[in-house]
Amino acid sequence: MGIPVKLEVFQGPLDLLLHLIEKNKVNIYDIPIVEITDQYMEYVRQMQGESLEVMSEFLVMAATLLDIKSRMLLPPEKDEEGEEQDPRAELVQKLLEYKMYKYMSYELRERQENAAFTLYKEPDLPEEVKAYRQPVDVEELLAGITVQKLHRVFEDIMRRQEDRIDPIRSKFGTLEKEEVDLNETMGFVTRYIAGEGSCTFRQLLTLRKGKLYVIVTFMTLLELMKEGRVEVKQEGTFQEIYIKAMPALYEEEQEVSLAEAGLE
Repeated sequence: MGIPVKLEVFQGPLDLLLHLIEKNKVNIYDIPIVEITDQYMEYVRQMQGESLEVMSEFLVMAATLLDIKSRMLLPPEKDEEGEEQDPRAELVQKLLEYKMYKYMSYELRERQENAAFTLYKEPDLPEEVKAYRQPVDVEELLAGITVQKLHRVFEDIMRRQEDRIDPIRSKFGTLEKEEVDLNETMGFVTRYIAGEGSCTFRQLLTLRKGKLYVIVTFMTLLELMKEGRVEVKQEGTFQEIYIKAMPALYEEEQEVSLAEAGLE
């Protein structure tokens, strides 16, 4: 059965498809492709008298619809994740984009029509009027102002300025960056333990100052424990930590000393 429509009503194949979907009151995400394709092809058959340029756009869409129709008769294709692909997905995306731009054009056209009823008039005030400033009566402005009132205003302003100052951060001094040679510090800690044979962790921390030295010393101690070059004991929680050099530590220190002597 033919569809009594006129070509000039539609701006292109997407416009026609959108019209058919709205006319049949179907979900745009679940297009009955067989029914819509049949109605679309019926419309294309009525375009025989149109120019080839206009016909070509509708014929391309007709071929697309027929391709989708044939793909839906075959077993569904799956993507890399194993999910079934809908042959209509790309067409639905194009229809949604076209519908958005179409209704945006309606909004812009409405604004353009409303703008025709807006009148604009250039300002024509004389320069003397625009330059006029109401004179200030100083005596009237300062009426009732006393030195005491001015002093209270000044104190209030100064108090607000003091409230803006952070009482803690404002007392911070200049932060200086600690310069610590990582390799030299690790070597210093290792040599000290090897030379003393045994010591406490507290003794190591008092040899030099600075937070970075504490951090590097702790890292060095962990590395020596991991390699089995020192033995660490602690009798209880929060008790003194005792460090004892193992034979592997002495052997390594001897090798380092020999290497340095050879270099010299």
